[in-house]
Amino acid sequence: MTGAADNAAGKQRGRPFARGQSGNPAGKPRGARNKVTVAVESLMGEYGPQVTARVIKRACEGHMTAARLILDRVAPVRRGRAVHLKIGGIGDAASVMNAHAALLTEVAAGRLTPEEAEPISAMLGAHLKAIETTDIDRRLRDLESRAAAQK
Repeated sequence: MTGAADNAAGKQRGRPFARGQSGNPAGKPRGARNKVTVAVESLMGEYGPQVTARVIKRACEGHMTAARLILDRVAPVRRGRAVHLKIGGIGDAASVMNAHAALLTEVAAGRLTPEEAEPISAMLGAHLKAIETTDIDRRLRDLESRAAAQK
């Protein structure tokens, strides 16, 4: 009778392949397609025009799910747009404050939505942290050099 240790002795533990070397060097060929996707496309190829015509007809009759389905494909929800904001150079904390003020002015005037302004505000906040960190580092180096000079 063999014990559990005898059965496990031949199993590979850890990394079975050398770094950078695949267990299947040939891999999946380029352009290989998922079987489900191919099957769905073949069904749509056969029935696509009929389904499309029926969904359009239902949308025209006022069926909102069909209308939403069509609109989501034809005119999908916009993920974002380029935002043009004149803020000038940002080199210190005061200029970041001015940039935030310009951003709030654009939102208040209705030229930017709050959703568009939020990532810009986050970027300005991150830039402010970088400015503060650089300033603290510079000041610390100055203090250390003064302390070393006094010794």
